[in-house]
Amino acid sequence: MPQEQDTTLCNKIREGMTKWRDIFTWQLFKTLLMGQGLSALICGTAVTSQYLATVYYLNTPMLQSFINYILLGITYTTALIFRRGDGNILQILKTKWWKYLLLGLTDVEANYAVVKAYQYTTLTSIQLLDCFIIPVLMILSWFFLKTRYRIIHYVAVCICLAGVGAMVGADILAGQDQGSSSDILLGDGLVLVSATLYAISNVCQEYTVKNLSRVEFLGMVGLFGSIISAIQLGILEHNEVSRIQWTWEIALILAGYAVCMYGFYSFMPLVIKMSSATAVNLSLLTGDLFSLFCGLFLFQYAFSGLYIVSLVVILVGFIMFNTVPTLNPALAPSSDEEGWDNHAAEFDNDSTQGCVDEITCAQAEQDQIKSQVNERQSACVVINSVKM
Repeated sequence: MPQEQDTTLCNKIREGMTKWRDIFTWQLFKTLLMGQGLSALICGTAVTSQYLATVYYLNTPMLQSFINYILLGITYTTALIFRRGDGNILQILKTKWWKYLLLGLTDVEANYAVVKAYQYTTLTSIQLLDCFIIPVLMILSWFFLKTRYRIIHYVAVCICLAGVGAMVGADILAGQDQGSSSDILLGDGLVLVSATLYAISNVCQEYTVKNLSRVEFLGMVGLFGSIISAIQLGILEHNEVSRIQWTWEIALILAGYAVCMYGFYSFMPLVIKMSSATAVNLSLLTGDLFSLFCGLFLFQYAFSGLYIVSLVVILVGFIMFNTVPTLNPALAPSSDEEGWDNHAAEFDNDSTQGCVDEITCAQAEQDQIKSQVNERQSACVVINSVKM
């Protein structure tokens, strides 16, 4: 009996370890790591922007965006120019120029609206309302990408938003409710508009990256983003740019911002391809926390234990969201780096095929039993006839 109990216990332990290995895979770890890398890049853009605004009194968000789009154009748009076949930039512009024009306009205005919101509302309002991108993303993904979420995904999103609430509570307790309050209603409206535009851009990005290519998306965004931001820069910020007293410190901070933003735009499609736009934006919720941690040393922020609690809660929600794949039949990646959504579809197909195979095997067994019974009955008839 003791040996049987030990064997049963060992089997349960092995089964439990197998289940944990199925959940905490290398794919999940890589997605988590890359998502936090994106958050660190977002933190870099926030810190450099705050340095420019508070230390050097430089408020040129469109100039900063213009530099980023120029870098994207130099690398990815140039790559499209030297492509051959259907992926060439001329073929793309002939068939889809207006789509990428709207996408570039959406991306530029999303960046501009959220920066502009800081002039009218508080940091607390921006951190809370910026989470509006998550439900908008889920709704757009449901209708346009045919993504089907499960109960655990909604629970995970609620946990992440609770973590954001803890972060905002820590800001209020620490007295870090920064920003203006000149027109809170306008500022909050700009944040909601920015979140909606970001959600539209991210859904388009997920579809393009998983069905076409990352280079095409970034090349077209770089091309049209450069044109649109250049026009907007000339209209809105030409006086501000002309008054800049250029020093090596300002140039260095602008270069740091451009490198962080360029890295964020370049690597975000890779993480979206591995998971989804919704999962990436959940991981980006920790970006504000990283900025606050940097502010402890750079801007003498007050520390609160709720920051650690918020970070842990957001990461737990992110892990929960990625442990169970969503169903996304609308996306069919053209490369081997498929997202988990497609693995879920393959899993369901395999399960369906397995059920069909089981039914087929059961029918075959029944047919075999019937044939054996018929053979025995025919044999009995022959024997009885011989006896007669």
